[in-house]
Amino acid sequence: MVVTGHTGFKGSWLCRALHGRGASVTGIALDPRPGPSAFAAMRVASVLRGDHRIDIRDGAAVARALRDARPDIVLHLAAQAFVGDGYRDPAGTFATNLGGTVAVLEAMRGLAGLRAAVIVTSDKVYANDGAGRAFAEEDRLGGLDPYSASKAAAELAVASWRGSFAGELPPIATARAGNVIGGGDFGTERLVPDLVRAIIAGQALRLRRPDATRPFQHVLDVLRGYLMLAERLATGGAPEAVNLGPRDGALSVRGLLQHWETATGMRVEWQAVEGPVMAESKRLALDSSLAERALGWAPRLDTPRAIAETAGWYAAWQRGEDMVAASDAAIRAVMA
Repeated sequence: MVVTGHTGFKGSWLCRALHGRGASVTGIALDPRPGPSAFAAMRVASVLRGDHRIDIRDGAAVARALRDARPDIVLHLAAQAFVGDGYRDPAGTFATNLGGTVAVLEAMRGLAGLRAAVIVTSDKVYANDGAGRAFAEEDRLGGLDPYSASKAAAELAVASWRGSFAGELPPIATARAGNVIGGGDFGTERLVPDLVRAIIAGQALRLRRPDATRPFQHVLDVLRGYLMLAERLATGGAPEAVNLGPRDGALSVRGLLQHWETATGMRVEWQAVEGPVMAESKRLALDSSLAERALGWAPRLDTPRAIAETAGWYAAWQRGEDMVAASDAAIRAVMA
């Protein structure tokens, strides 16, 4: 099995989850970003059969790594995943999110033994009119900011390769997940990592849009969806795209902080950022009924518990606990 983006937040959890299931995993990704990471905290390198540090845009290198790995399943998570970086480097964002997806699609053409591939995109692939209704898979793709548009473009690329080279490719589907939270995310300009850094520094959290709503959900529920989709693709009859969102709907940023306070018993100090902010949708929600019908998938953690589990992971990490044991226990509890 190949996981691209295995050094990232979701990729690290995914590799540990696959290892727990007895899978042989090869990773393809850049090095983790400087500083703390889920990859290091969970000692992911120790559970990999192969660890290729490759730029996903390098089609020749990606193709060589896939040929050497001889996977039965490909899970493509590698991406430029930050909205802010999309504004700062739009060309690079498109090169990674669209060009990297094309590189993976091309590398999979004619690859013997490959049974299925899941291409991870985003809940932000939809043309968002701000009305706040939950998007379904048949809704129009779009995306105003470079990150969102690049992910929508990746969706179109997958559809094109699926239609044009069906005889050379395995069954492929895209997975559109909501805002994923969980221990080990240390990304920049993301709510939970920014909150953790503010707490550690004893500073007030700076918020761009405290009343914006997002479909927050735990990383392990999302990964369950990816794996269920891959399994259904390999056996036949899976949808070509599925949404994976929280059952209890979208939650405001302010609401997430209130749940964090309840879970930790600590008051969260925050302040709104003055001045211009990035152009982001104020409301975003997903309709996940197709995943429930077609895959039998539904979140096992409601949003308050997802937030509590996340807060607990960071607290254990700050105390210097064994995060391999803690993370594996969480995986067994949610993904068994």
